[in-house]
Amino acid sequence: MERISLSTTPERSPGPDAMMTDDNAMLKRLHELRSEHRDLDTVIERLVHHPLNQLQLQRLKKRKLQLKDEISWIETRLIPDNIA
Repeated sequence: MERISLSTTPERSPGPDAMMTDDNAMLKRLHELRSEHRDLDTVIERLVHHPLNQLQLQRLKKRKLQLKDEISWIETRLIPDNIA
């Protein structure tokens, strides 16, 4: 069954202001992720010298990889691909 809109105003796509907000939110998130990634570097470096904490070390390394993946994902959204 076809859906009919009863709205009297035309549907709008997000304008530049909405996109700017999304970009700003992604930039903020990117900054937070990079900061956490750097912090994990420091913690991991300390734990490497204490072999008793291997499980914690593995978890931190896994989290660091997750952060790196999310950082890469956001960067690809913010930096347009100009290959044409």
